[in-house]
Amino acid sequence: MKDQLRPALTMLLLLTVLTGLVYPLTVTGLAQVFFPDQAKGSVIVREGKVIGSKLIGQYFDKPEYFWSRPSATSPFPYNAAASGGSNLGPTNPALIAAVKARAAVLRAADPGNDLPVPVDLVTSSGSGLDPHISPASALYQIRRVARVRKLDEAVMRDLVAQHTQGRQLGVLGEPRVNVLLLNLALDERR
Repeated sequence: MKDQLRPALTMLLLLTVLTGLVYPLTVTGLAQVFFPDQAKGSVIVREGKVIGSKLIGQYFDKPEYFWSRPSATSPFPYNAAASGGSNLGPTNPALIAAVKARAAVLRAADPGNDLPVPVDLVTSSGSGLDPHISPASALYQIRRVARVRKLDEAVMRDLVAQHTQGRQLGVLGEPRVNVLLLNLALDERR
């Protein structure tokens, strides 16, 4: 028994040091060197105050801002401590009712807008924290935001185009618009 216990404890100690200390410290150090913004959470700071992250969505409901995707986190939207989707299937009556209610809110905020409501404005993402919307969702909201801010819709389209990110590496994912960065750009226009 003693002959087996000593090598087992030695391996446990060695692997604990390697996988619990050496590896995490190495990966963290490399991330700090090669990807410093991402390693620090892609935090956005304005006037010395942290206002958000490029990677975690925020709740916007004022008509002068572009609105994010709905969040399924609880007890409040965009709760980073409770990331997760609603887990409601496409035929679930609760999901259908939620989508209809969200679409009604969008229609009420912009009554003359008869464009189809983009699906990502009425459904939450898998994490419930998605900071992006599709370009179609941003374009859908232009009329409302331009009217409230008293800006030309063409100016708004240009702003959305400037904040539209393409596919990663040209092939991964879909084009997207970071809502927080777009809204910050709007505020800077004042």
